[in-house]
Amino acid sequence: MKYLVLSLYVKTQYINPMPRGRPKTKTTTVTLRVTPELKAAAEVAADRDHRSLTGLIEVLILNHCKCQNIPIIVPSKEISA
Repeated sequence: MKYLVLSLYVKTQYINPMPRGRPKTKTTTVTLRVTPELKAAAEVAADRDHRSLTGLIEVLILNHCKCQNIPIIVPSKEISA
């Protein structure tokens, strides 16, 4: 069976501000293997929801965690550099 590899970038916040204008948030890569058909369906779903594929996957994960009562730590505001 043929699979495509998708990468998901998840925003996480630095605990302490980074010096010299570094970004306030960083991303983490998550690699998924899915069939081409599933990727095509996900792209259609993302397009219909006016999201990127990464944005759609983030929303799906957040909704699943909420339904399963899995806490997600979301910073209340960004840290100023």
